[in-house]
Amino acid sequence: MRPRPPVADLGMPRPGVRATSYAERMFFEFDAEVFRWTARTQDWYFAAVPDEISADIREVPRMPRGFGAVRVRARIGDSRWETSIFPDSDRGTYILPLKRSVRDAEGIGSDGIVRVGLETLDA
Repeated sequence: MRPRPPVADLGMPRPGVRATSYAERMFFEFDAEVFRWTARTQDWYFAAVPDEISADIREVPRMPRGFGAVRVRARIGDSRWETSIFPDSDRGTYILPLKRSVRDAEGIGSDGIVRVGLETLDA
């Protein structure tokens, strides 16, 4: 398992706060590729969770959720929100949906790289 980055840098809860249910929460910080999902006529944008981090998240037993989703708290820049990451069969990784309000607030375009703080909540 990958070592945790300093939690203070993520704006997430302090280390030692333990989950009370199925699995422990995990904290990550990484650079992610932004991409548009082309399967719909609407604009749907996502950030790709890196392979190694996706593998770490996948290894932890948790209660199953629809579409294999994992609930998370995310941070990009000054924006923080709760959502779910989803497995993407084409990439073999999880993907993080980027809400329009976050894209607008953080000046995120249709592609590029963003710095993401991620805490799993399905714990």
